[in-house]
Amino acid sequence: MALKEPDPHVLVVAGTDSSGGAGIARDVETLSAFGVRACLAVTAVTAQTDQLVGWIETMPAPLVESQMRAALAGGQVGAIKLGMLASPEAVSAVCRVLRDQPDLPVIADTVLVSSSGRRLMAGDATSAYELLYPLATLLTPNLPELAALIGCDSALDDNQAALQARQLIERGARAVLVKGGHATGKEAVDQLVQPSGISRHAAPRLKASMRGTGCMLASAIAASLALGRDLPTSVSQAKVYVLRQLDARQNPM
Repeated sequence: MALKEPDPHVLVVAGTDSSGGAGIARDVETLSAFGVRACLAVTAVTAQTDQLVGWIETMPAPLVESQMRAALAGGQVGAIKLGMLASPEAVSAVCRVLRDQPDLPVIADTVLVSSSGRRLMAGDATSAYELLYPLATLLTPNLPELAALIGCDSALDDNQAALQARQLIERGARAVLVKGGHATGKEAVDQLVQPSGISRHAAPRLKASMRGTGCMLASAIAASLALGRDLPTSVSQAKVYVLRQLDARQNPM
């Protein structure tokens, strides 16, 4: 009897959320739904609820790097998902590891501020993330995060959002998925911006709200990539997954 191939793993590099609504708890839940296992590098421990972040304890950058290298030593990692990185020093440590793993897809959810408005990245986040741009397969900012990264006001429409994402491409990013959840209109439009062009992923805008959807989307993309799918397919499947979770929240059985 042939031995079963081990399930692919996604290395999640992110912070904890004591309420379970976002962060690593949401990442692991999403990966499990895709049949993918998780290994972890914790960047910060937080005490938070749906309303506020009360305490953030940042992990030392060398410990973040050591956790990543230990997880990668297992040899089963098919993709890396980055969430809350917490400090410029942690970003630099993450980049050191990524430079040694050039063939692994990397999804970077540019987590800068919590849903309640608390800053989740100390220091100069813009400069710190610029180190990461060429190393990440995909960045997944929402509209406020995109504006913060390039130092301007939030985009007022899809065309302006795409132009802002182009600026990240010009600064070295390989691809940017601009999330349209903070926009208005009947449709929620996510735009996958690559040097070769732009593809739009539109869906009806639901009334339901849910914390951790950014974590969910990025982890779903990472899971699909770890399973061998290409980037556009992974984005589409991730979008469908998140919409199903929101629809279930809006229309419980």
